[in-house]
Amino acid sequence: METADPAVAFEQGFALHRQGRLDEAERCYRSVLAGQPSHFHALHFTGLIHYQRGAHAEAADWIERAIAVDPKVPEAHSNLGLALQELQRFDEALACHQRALELEPDAAESLNNRGNVLLALNRPEEALADYDEALRRNPDFALAHNNRGNALQALGRVDEALAAYDRALQLMPDFVLALNHKGRILREMKRLDEAAAVFGRLLTLAPQLPYLPGMLFDTRLNACQWQGYDAAAAAIISAIRRGERADAPFTFFNYSLVPADQLLCARAFAAADFPPSPRPLVTGRPVRRDRIRLAYLSPDFRQHATAYLTAGLFEHHHRSHFEVFGISYGPDDQSPMRARLQAGFDRFIDVREHGDRAVAELLHQEGIDIAVDLAGYTALNRAGILAHRPAPIQVLYLGFPATMGTSFIDYLIADHQVIPPQHEPAYSEKIVRLPDSYQVNDNKRAIAEQGPSRRELGLPDRAFVFCSFNNSYKIRPAIFDVWMRLLRAVEGSVLWLLDDNPFAIAAVRREAQQRGVSPNRLVFAPRVPLDQHLARHRCADLFLDTFPCNAHTTASDALWVGLPLITLTGDTFASRVAASLLNAVGLPELVTTNLAEYEALAFKLATTPDLLAETKGRLEAQRSQAPLFDTGRTCRHLESAYIEMYERCLRGDAPSGFDVAALP
Repeated sequence: METADPAVAFEQGFALHRQGRLDEAERCYRSVLAGQPSHFHALHFTGLIHYQRGAHAEAADWIERAIAVDPKVPEAHSNLGLALQELQRFDEALACHQRALELEPDAAESLNNRGNVLLALNRPEEALADYDEALRRNPDFALAHNNRGNALQALGRVDEALAAYDRALQLMPDFVLALNHKGRILREMKRLDEAAAVFGRLLTLAPQLPYLPGMLFDTRLNACQWQGYDAAAAAIISAIRRGERADAPFTFFNYSLVPADQLLCARAFAAADFPPSPRPLVTGRPVRRDRIRLAYLSPDFRQHATAYLTAGLFEHHHRSHFEVFGISYGPDDQSPMRARLQAGFDRFIDVREHGDRAVAELLHQEGIDIAVDLAGYTALNRAGILAHRPAPIQVLYLGFPATMGTSFIDYLIADHQVIPPQHEPAYSEKIVRLPDSYQVNDNKRAIAEQGPSRRELGLPDRAFVFCSFNNSYKIRPAIFDVWMRLLRAVEGSVLWLLDDNPFAIAAVRREAQQRGVSPNRLVFAPRVPLDQHLARHRCADLFLDTFPCNAHTTASDALWVGLPLITLTGDTFASRVAASLLNAVGLPELVTTNLAEYEALAFKLATTPDLLAETKGRLEAQRSQAPLFDTGRTCRHLESAYIEMYERCLRGDAPSGFDVAALP
């Protein structure tokens, strides 16, 4: 657009901009700049147009040019900060919002923006102070109430966080961000009925909100509400195949059956939430040194399933070959397990108060050669740390049984059971296979000496006890159908389940009744300390696995105590874990490949006492020598894998998959 009067052109552009006609508005602004290259508002608003399009680097460039013309406009500094935050240049964004506040100290919007950057930098207490000050100046600032809830949640103050989201919704009843955060925190608090209601409302208000269909589906699965299960799962899978972000990887692998679908889900999630940094810290080879610097990153260095498996691993590493770092970004529960873990590393570094880039820079400064992510996309993960490429070799191990779908993870540690060669194309990582099972186990896991009696646990003294101590979200209608047929077929038998939440208990009791089984034949075990939980396994006769997400640590718990487990295996990593464990403990005959086999084997063991006794006897005889529970052996295999990765990287070879040779 050409015009003789730049003022008229700018006004035309501004009017078009307000109407959302971005391309036409930009042409007007550029016509102004053709005659007046230092026109502040044309530069600034051209930057805003790029920001609205998601072109954040271009937006930052245009706004910086505007600031060079007039550095005293607070809105420009604030908008530059927003663009830099999108680019994950958080320190620069923080400086921008600070400058905006220096120019306009009473601006609640700038305080809110600075709080957002502080929260992104993992400084929630400072962020909370900014939100509180913004609300002191503008008590009806709904966005600041919502963000205050986020800070409170990061601090673990969930009741106050929920109240903050509710206040935001009082001011804006259809506030999508606040509703989403409220639903998620209600789900975390196990108030599953309220969470499902919030997500259901969100589907009406904002059906395209990323991950919402999966979040609603997973909330219902946690409550064992299976109505419409097949249709809901199929709809989400179809959306994933269309490239939509209908679910997040951690919930998707619990019900998806096809590894290639999980790769599509992970790639979309990674691209949106954890893109590789445009400024990687490492671009070359490692430096050869006498000891490889090996760092394990986790939010779960505490009383947690991951810690129960790995504590012995860290203690077993050969210090002549490895210097072992623990990088903890989760809560410190002050437990004996936390103390043991800290002692098991050469260096234990708590990085909870540092942002992702700062942690990555710390790893780089420490010269970490191999960074091992133990969390993947599980709860409290900080995948953004490795997105900055702080180490030349980056590995996914143990905690996340699926692909991460990103370029910054080089290797995934597996075995021939969980990822057979024909499934490799469904993983973005190169596959390294250990010779036994991929899963390390701690052979020091204590079992309480004095276990409870069946009567004390609410179990019948003489009847056959089937059990499944998986979380409720892993139970599926097809598997539950089998369980109920087994209860009907094995006279007087009971099914012993984990007391996960009251909604699941009520639901499975109803489902049992509908299948002709008295709800009284379902017994629920409350959560207790691990040593007591392990001891009570001895009151069960047979563990029935779930599908398509198997028991993982839970399966090792059962086998460690001597309780046989029957599993059903599929194509995905999560559906093949128990098969890996059973093979490594010498009981491959307990692996089945379809529901009919699974049901027939369970019935045979439950009705053939001699066969069950023989199976238990072999498990008891083998478990102390089996590769599954040989912590030192698994550690040596892992070390062989790390050394091979390191040597390949030193040579300049690109990552490629390989098998680790078994120790003699």
